Amino acid sequence: MMSWLSANLVNIALIAAVALLVYFCARSLIRDKKAGKTCGGNCASCGGACAGCSMAGACHPQPAGKRKA
Repeated sequence: MMSWLSANLVNIALIAAVALLVYFCARSLIRDKKAGKTCGGNCASCGGACAGCSMAGACHPQPAGKRKA
């Protein structure tokens, strides 16, 4: 058993690191969603607070005179 662990230690460490990365990313996404920081692509459901939403320009177009450069 110890020889198998020592032979696969690098793989085990990499899998553990990737699992931690996925865990922390998912936790961050869930916390942002609960805090209302995300739009989720459905700007109609967020009440127009889409400053960080990638679809904000499609949902809430700027008037012709006030477009950002």
